Amino acid sequence: MADLDIPPARQLIDGAWVAAADQGELPVLDPATRAPIQPVARARAADVDAAVAAARRAFPGWAATSPTERGAILRRWADLIAAHVDALADHEARDVGKPRSGGRLNMYIAHGIVDYFAGAADKLTGVTLPTRTPDYFGYTRPEPYGVCAVIIPWNVPAVLTAANVAPALAAGNTVVLKPSEIAPLAPFALAELARRAGLPPGVLNVVTGLGPEAGTALTGHRDVDHISFVGSTVTGRAVMRAAAENLVPVKLELGGKSPNVVFADADLDVAIPAIVTSITENAGQNCYAGSRLLVEESIRAEVVERVAAGMAAVRTGAWDQDLDMGPLVSQAQYDRVRGFLAEAPTAGARLVTGGESAGGRHGDGWFVAPTVFDGVDSGMRLAREEVFGPVLAVQGFRGVDEAVALVNGTDFGLLTCIWTSDVSRALRVAADARSGQVAVNQFHDAGVIGFPFNMQKESGFSRGGGYAALREYTQEKAVAVRLLDRPSA
Repeated sequence: MADLDIPPARQLIDGAWVAAADQGELPVLDPATRAPIQPVARARAADVDAAVAAARRAFPGWAATSPTERGAILRRWADLIAAHVDALADHEARDVGKPRSGGRLNMYIAHGIVDYFAGAADKLTGVTLPTRTPDYFGYTRPEPYGVCAVIIPWNVPAVLTAANVAPALAAGNTVVLKPSEIAPLAPFALAELARRAGLPPGVLNVVTGLGPEAGTALTGHRDVDHISFVGSTVTGRAVMRAAAENLVPVKLELGGKSPNVVFADADLDVAIPAIVTSITENAGQNCYAGSRLLVEESIRAEVVERVAAGMAAVRTGAWDQDLDMGPLVSQAQYDRVRGFLAEAPTAGARLVTGGESAGGRHGDGWFVAPTVFDGVDSGMRLAREEVFGPVLAVQGFRGVDEAVALVNGTDFGLLTCIWTSDVSRALRVAADARSGQVAVNQFHDAGVIGFPFNMQKESGFSRGGGYAALREYTQEKAVAVRLLDRPSA
């Protein structure tokens, strides 16, 4: 990783790696051992001011840069990501605690996102409009907002950096990125590669700090023109309040309680491994994690038995052991998940497998065993709230109507996965599910290029993913022209 090691206690502002204005630092810990990896700068309001000012200075030049040249710089960035996949993967895997292979997969995804928007940068167009007479001409033009604030969490930092920064830059904006102080090393390394790719100083700035300090300063900054936030619903509401003060448009990607819906005619040999992976990948620390299993009663016992066996077989270990699942990312997350594990049996859920801390088998790491609870009732917290851990809640249903009612029975609406051999039934459930995304006989969007990352209800609102992300980071200007007669010579 030496080629991409970031100087300790530094952040990227105006093209340079600098310390915090007050020299403050924050530790970054390895979740598998709780040992320090390295400190990063503890940004406060003064650092945010400097980053926003740098982005503001850089904006006119970057917006005026040819979209083809912007795309070429993004393409060089994508090429550098591809050339440094292993070093980047190690940064993310160690920082978050996921297996090395998981970090590598995330880097391939991040590379694909940057590469996609490199190709899209010069294909963002407006439209010409019909007029009532030939004496008028009307058209629209998409224009960048200006300075975009991007705040991302710790679970998939490389993917979220690419998914928000790349379309913003492609559209001509400048960016101040605040990754989570828990896992900032992969975003820092990606930003360094963007700098090496030729991104001008100030176009991309990266500051780290605590939410109440750096995050609040950034979302409330009067010189920010657009806010993109990925994180919890509670914090999303606070971001919206801050954006309202300055009348700044905001994109929110929040929580989820995504169900796998298994009908009796599903191909269980395909479904079971996908269901297990959907809740154990990244130790269940994904907004779209398949944390609910809704299964038709006639096959419920078989499905629960097979899923539990799959969960029990998941191998846990540190990032460099490269097994199936790592630890949770922090003490706070560890305590939160263990709270759900303790509460669920008292509320009436039946523990099938797991349910305990796995820390004793792995030293001091924040490990939790993959867990399945059956007999979960819709009123339980386990069925309604986001756990963000490898904990699966099982509910049974009889018929399509009951299945849809369960699908829609939470405040979230991110992803619904449907397992069935009946295409008509799959399409009916897809239409009735209040989810921004639906997958049929797969988990999530494998195999689809430019799949929109949509959401409904308390999961937020976004035009993220695919070409629509360019629209998220642009504002439309409408132009009307009256064509005057030119006097004859």
